[in-house]
Amino acid sequence: MAITSANQLELLQTAEAVAREKMIDPGLVVEAMEESLARAAKSRYGSEMDIRVKIDRRTGRATFTRVRTVVDEEELENYQAEMTVEQAKQYLADPQIGDTYEEEVPPVELGRIAAQSAKQVILQKVREAERDRQFEEFKDRAGTIINGVVKREEYGNVIVDIGRGEGILRRNEKIGREAYRANDRIRCYIKDVRRETRGPQIFLSRTAPEFMAELFKMEVPEIYDGIIEIKAVARDPGSRAKIAVISYDSSIDPVGACVGMRGSRVQAVVNELQGEKIDIIPWNEDVPTFLVNALQPAEVSKVVLDEDAERIEVVVPDEQLSLAIGRRGQNVRLASQLTGLDIDIMTEEEESQRRQKEFEERTQLFVDALDVDEFFAQLLVSEGFTNLEEVAYVEIDELTVIDGVDDETAEELQARARDVLEAQAAEALERARALGAEDSLIEFEGLTPQMVEALAKDDVKTLEDFATCADWELAGGWTTVDGQRTKDDGVLEPFEVSLEEAQNMVMTARVLLGWVDPTEIETEAEGDDAADEGSEETEEA
Repeated sequence: MAITSANQLELLQTAEAVAREKMIDPGLVVEAMEESLARAAKSRYGSEMDIRVKIDRRTGRATFTRVRTVVDEEELENYQAEMTVEQAKQYLADPQIGDTYEEEVPPVELGRIAAQSAKQVILQKVREAERDRQFEEFKDRAGTIINGVVKREEYGNVIVDIGRGEGILRRNEKIGREAYRANDRIRCYIKDVRRETRGPQIFLSRTAPEFMAELFKMEVPEIYDGIIEIKAVARDPGSRAKIAVISYDSSIDPVGACVGMRGSRVQAVVNELQGEKIDIIPWNEDVPTFLVNALQPAEVSKVVLDEDAERIEVVVPDEQLSLAIGRRGQNVRLASQLTGLDIDIMTEEEESQRRQKEFEERTQLFVDALDVDEFFAQLLVSEGFTNLEEVAYVEIDELTVIDGVDDETAEELQARARDVLEAQAAEALERARALGAEDSLIEFEGLTPQMVEALAKDDVKTLEDFATCADWELAGGWTTVDGQRTKDDGVLEPFEVSLEEAQNMVMTARVLLGWVDPTEIETEAEGDDAADEGSEETEEA
């Protein structure tokens, strides 16, 4: 087709029609047309030329222009699109490098092939604009619930029409054995929106914990208004879920508000989630208290929290064990997800047996090491003494409070404990040397002979070896792999060396070896102290 007055207005009408259909800016369609016409003109006049097309937004008239840029003589490569300063003087009064000279050229007629090419360019541009529009529209809706209509199912994945786009509900994001047919209405959570080469991908979910939280927000006005907050959600999709809530208004019961009159509010959520049973739990800042609530309906006798390891021991009555664990461990697993802690559950009988075993082991230790009778050793254990170091180095007063122990007896006990400890240290040192431990490691301050022996067994035999260790290799730690927390045993963990102590020892070793400048460490420490002080001042303010 030729660009004539007859079809000039037709260009604008076509652009507006396409823009309305695809819900994009008409200017983007016109720009695509300009680019396609320019490409057609280049094939007519030569690909080396810089041909540009401008379509008047009012009249639809297309102006074809040849552009030539002024460049340095040494950089002149394309004679059709560039010219030197000397050459430009016949066109421009005072040409400078970078200036351009434009001259209008006759419009071209689009042949069949050129018209097809132009059509492809326009379609491509329109598709790109449509994708950008779709991404911009949905990127801010991630984290919200959307209603859609099922279009089709592909290999277990459901394609959902969500208005101005399509979303995909993957097989593993469906609840249980949900099955959908075309034109079924469906409610989903927008989990993620990604910009990909084939267009924006909108990933939907019905198993995400956030889906349940958003459903409650829709059903419970107090949550929507911020009076009640959902602090944590844990789900076993299609089976059971736990949700922790807190009220910021003392007159409103958070659990009761979520349940609703005769259970109407929670039942609406349950129905949407295919009958998933929901435990609504009051949230509490006190972790043990919160855990007791989270393990409902089981009753808990005692909770022992290990904050460093992020583990917790729960003791329940014997008859409550199966209820606390739940079917296939479901109850304790959901409680663990809700609190973010690893939970060990034991019965009262198991705990009693464990404590009895510890008591007997400590009693036997004192009988063997201190040469005292069993009754006296039991007295020491009952008073809280757990090892020889505590007996050897505590204040005399802490021993004399035991019935039948005077100052002389206490001193004798401490002397025996120290003798045993010194003998153990000498034996450990001898074994460490036999394993190849060098004096640089043996003489390092902070390491006992037993620690040196343990390091030597782990092939750490010199101060250089020690300085290359990571703090978690010494003190131990936890690693999360695929959502499962696994324990990393530390070489010095049996000696109760903390992560901070391990860091300090390793850094001291590096300073002694000249690997680290001590002034740098001091500067960093001062910076940390200043930051801590600043945060404290902020909190006080």
